[in-house]
Amino acid sequence: MPELPEVEVTRRGLLPHVVGRRIVDVTVRHRGLRWPVEPELEARLAGRVIGRIERRGKYLLLECLPAAGTGCGAEGMEGLEDDSAIGWLLIHLGMTGTLRVYPDAPPPGTHDHLDLVLAAPDNPPGASPVVLRFRDPRRFGAIIWSPLPEATLGEHPLLRKLGLEPFDPRFDGAWLHRHTRGRSVAIKTALLAGEIVVGVGNIYCSESLFRAGIRPTTAAGRLSAARCDKLAVAVRETLAEAIARGGSTLRDFVGSDGSSGYFQLDCFVYDRAGEPCRVCGTPIRQIVQGQRSTFYCPHCQH
Repeated sequence: MPELPEVEVTRRGLLPHVVGRRIVDVTVRHRGLRWPVEPELEARLAGRVIGRIERRGKYLLLECLPAAGTGCGAEGMEGLEDDSAIGWLLIHLGMTGTLRVYPDAPPPGTHDHLDLVLAAPDNPPGASPVVLRFRDPRRFGAIIWSPLPEATLGEHPLLRKLGLEPFDPRFDGAWLHRHTRGRSVAIKTALLAGEIVVGVGNIYCSESLFRAGIRPTTAAGRLSAARCDKLAVAVRETLAEAIARGGSTLRDFVGSDGSSGYFQLDCFVYDRAGEPCRVCGTPIRQIVQGQRSTFYCPHCQH
């Protein structure tokens, strides 16, 4: 399942190929994603220009600017909100989703659900459009239009309950300590919930807890301020390293150019049950927490 590093790798890979391009065609082949793709999406997007590409947790946020002049000029917009306003396309990769850019797109496959054909800025002579394609075999991903302005986009129902970004300066040991007081739930479960800090998915949660020397079953409220300091640093370092290595490719994930991630090759504990700990040699253990596999070293983590 793509986690924060994979989504961030995708975002960075899209930037040089997508930002500033105009949407000249939209094809939705399958609307039955996690939430149905609205029938008006093609009309809402046609003619718009992709501005910034942001990320909030595991959501990609594509800023859709109105075309130069008066609105987008798309037919069939009667009854929709003002098409001259900025809107946002929210994309979640779900469990198996990918976003890839094709200068010369191959014929779509069974699981290729959406194509955005993007023209080069100012349409210079000889410039060919590119295709931004969303693929999702299991269809747990999402493509959602939001007309909310940037100032209130964080109030979108899918975004408003998300915790701090792990690279937000406010996320530190003090924040973690304050938001775990009185909580008897296991620290791994608390991190995975995403209400304290976003993006610490299953792989990176196990790895962060190992680096901090904290057993994943420890009650969140029992962590001292000093241990919270270590965990906050471990979370940031683990995620930063994963982004630098292109994320983790366990099954379906590839970057926007089709390249795989390599972080999983050097994991300390994740998916290494029975193998010796890279630090002390003790066999790594595997347990189940909240229907998710957890890996840890019984000697290094306490």
